[in-house]
Amino acid sequence: MSASRATGEDEADYVVVGAGSAGCVLASRLTESGRDRVIVLEAGPADRSLWIHVPLGYGKLFSNTRYNWLYESVKQPELNDRVIYQPRGKVLGGSSSINGLVYIRGQHEDFDRWRQLGNAGWGFADVLPYFRRSEDQVRGADSFHGTGGPLCVSDATDPHPLCDAFIEACAQDGLPRNSDFNGASQEGAGYFQTTSRRGRRWSTAVGYLRPALSRPNLRVVTEALSTRILFEGRRAVGVEYRHGGTTRQVRARREVILAGGAINSPQLLQLSGVGPAGLLAQHGVETVHDLPGVGESFQDHFQMRIVLRCTQPITMNDDLRTLAGRARVGLRYLLRRKGPLTISAGYGAAFFRTDERLATPDIQVHYLTLSTDRMGTRLHDFSGFTASVCQLRPESRGSVRITSPDPTVPPAIDPRYLAARLDRDTNVAGFKRLRAILGKPALAPFVAGEHLPGREVRSDDEILDYGRRTGTTLYHPSCSCRMGQDEGAVVDERLRVRGIERLRVVDGSVMPSVVSGNTNAAIVMIGEKASDMIREDAR
Repeated sequence: MSASRATGEDEADYVVVGAGSAGCVLASRLTESGRDRVIVLEAGPADRSLWIHVPLGYGKLFSNTRYNWLYESVKQPELNDRVIYQPRGKVLGGSSSINGLVYIRGQHEDFDRWRQLGNAGWGFADVLPYFRRSEDQVRGADSFHGTGGPLCVSDATDPHPLCDAFIEACAQDGLPRNSDFNGASQEGAGYFQTTSRRGRRWSTAVGYLRPALSRPNLRVVTEALSTRILFEGRRAVGVEYRHGGTTRQVRARREVILAGGAINSPQLLQLSGVGPAGLLAQHGVETVHDLPGVGESFQDHFQMRIVLRCTQPITMNDDLRTLAGRARVGLRYLLRRKGPLTISAGYGAAFFRTDERLATPDIQVHYLTLSTDRMGTRLHDFSGFTASVCQLRPESRGSVRITSPDPTVPPAIDPRYLAARLDRDTNVAGFKRLRAILGKPALAPFVAGEHLPGREVRSDDEILDYGRRTGTTLYHPSCSCRMGQDEGAVVDERLRVRGIERLRVVDGSVMPSVVSGNTNAAIVMIGEKASDMIREDAR
């Protein structure tokens, strides 16, 4: 996929900013009829890198400046003033091209909660058809899953003795086995499904955009940085962008649609004069519409890891330690599309409740047959594996705010991790239960000892201190242009920006609250549902 040649000024029915998880869905669905012309502006390049398409390649893209925005948070007071790395995809497919491939939708109750907040049409019964429409489920169709959709969803290519032992250890701790976290119930332990097929990543660029590129009514411009939305009064009429060293414009006959994600969409709104008037004035941006909620209510998932030494040389650390081992892994992948190169950022999984009075799980566990001091860095030189806890429904909310009128200057990203007491308590309780699971008899033959944090970290205060020193993001930014009916909401239930005509936001930023799990599947669903609403409103 390559950039088209841009002219000084162009026109389309819809201008979509961002070819990420939702933007690719919009590009495909809005051009299906052949009647409407769509132009998509993507700040990053085409998805040509081999490491994008090899599932384990996400580790190679973790600090790659060509395909990754490499954002950072501001100093986090509850994390000892540490700055937390915030990777985001800057490439066709967006973060679906560099993420960990885990396919989790969230809990039914998440979407019913969105509806209860006044967002008609967003309950689980309303969104389930869009999850099913998007999906090509390897197991076949049923009441929860679909086949024939653009997004391939597959099982792990190989079981692993460490994962099997973890699932059995969860059972010994009272958790049910669960083969489908996206079915009737999320609670339990099992293997993650992934957005892949036959050992290759299935991003939205692969599933949605690539088949649509041959349509004459779709144009995709890569390496095109959108700098501001063009307005006539309070009506969005186009987008200004930089391409090849030149500033250009594209006009929208019907709508401008922002699909840049929970960091870039609020940033572009603020740069364009839509946001908190005080913030805009501070940076010399003329206010088009004072909308205080733009960039506020930001949420993300926080994780704390446990690293164990393994008694047997069966971990990915062992597979990749030597040149001969790497050659074997590569050959297995080339010949059979199996082995370590097909592994996602979560292999085994568990969802559990820290309090039996809760209706649904509040903790997610990602379990991996590798270990490292920090994700994206070199694997340990010993046999090791990792399990992390993530609080599914944090109360802490932060912000995304511009720091300059220059669109190339990153905004200030402040997730405010662990600011709420509930978040601190839940993470500690989840950590303690995970440690108990890892100590069950099923895992005993594999555990040589706890490398991180070490058994000397035992009390609640010591565990919380460990989280403050080492905890990090699970890469699920959301809610910064949230949907709602209150004064702090940015978009309405049809994702139209409040107080502005012909402007929508369609990405993870519109979530009223972050879903209980990995966010990519829900963002694809949002793109699917939005495409129907946009076409309905155009009639």
